[in-house]
Amino acid sequence: MGRIVRIGLCTSTDGLPAPVEGLAFIEPTVASLLCPGKDEAAFEAALAGARAAPVPPAAVNCFFPGTLKNVGPDVDAAALDAWVETTCRRARAAGVKTVVFGSGGSRSVPDGFDRDRAAEQLTENLRRYGPIAAEHGVTIVLEPLNSHDCNFVNSVDAAAEFVRAAGHPNIRLLVDTYHMATDGDPPDAIRRAAGLMAHAHCAEGDGRGPLGAVGEDQRPYFRAMKDAGYDGPVSLECTWRDVASQIAPAVTELRRQWEAA
Repeated sequence: MGRIVRIGLCTSTDGLPAPVEGLAFIEPTVASLLCPGKDEAAFEAALAGARAAPVPPAAVNCFFPGTLKNVGPDVDAAALDAWVETTCRRARAAGVKTVVFGSGGSRSVPDGFDRDRAAEQLTENLRRYGPIAAEHGVTIVLEPLNSHDCNFVNSVDAAAEFVRAAGHPNIRLLVDTYHMATDGDPPDAIRRAAGLMAHAHCAEGDGRGPLGAVGEDQRPYFRAMKDAGYDGPVSLECTWRDVASQIAPAVTELRRQWEAA
């Protein structure tokens, strides 16, 4: 069966109205909780809000704003490193262990820019970010995004290659079942990435709804995760009609499918 998965919810620190049985953590955005573009007072205020949440934050997503480019002609390595340093330092203070690097706007390749150079830039950046993350006890997870949301690193195989190229234990892989379903990325890609995963997101591919919304079977992805030796956290990253009424059934359905996989 595999170990019982820790289930999280991608939401703001005030987005969960009450504790939910089986929900272990929330996953807000970097900007809303860690405020790397703002002063320490802003961060302390956000942290106070997080400490009042029904469950604690254990991960954060949306690492970089679209204006801070990881690839292309306008990359500012010093600005990127300062952002990563502040994010990781404040993550440690907030008890956050995982920073999700999706950030489609930051890593989209501009029209006409050499894609091989973009790959070199992303690799160089990840190699710098790894030691910064390690200093603060944080893991950065690279998330493949579907091709409608971003034009670069669109498959588990592609993201896994960047993680391997980074060559650092604090740079790992995130697998997202919604993005995989949207682009037809096969579950076997997860098996090929065995040993690289440190986080997962899930939602139904049909409308990005919570598990159980239309009855989509996510067990092939969960089975592949188990085959790859993954027993880490899984966050529900969904479009909710009403999170207060939908979250408990979604948590139950995620656990049912995970245990059945």
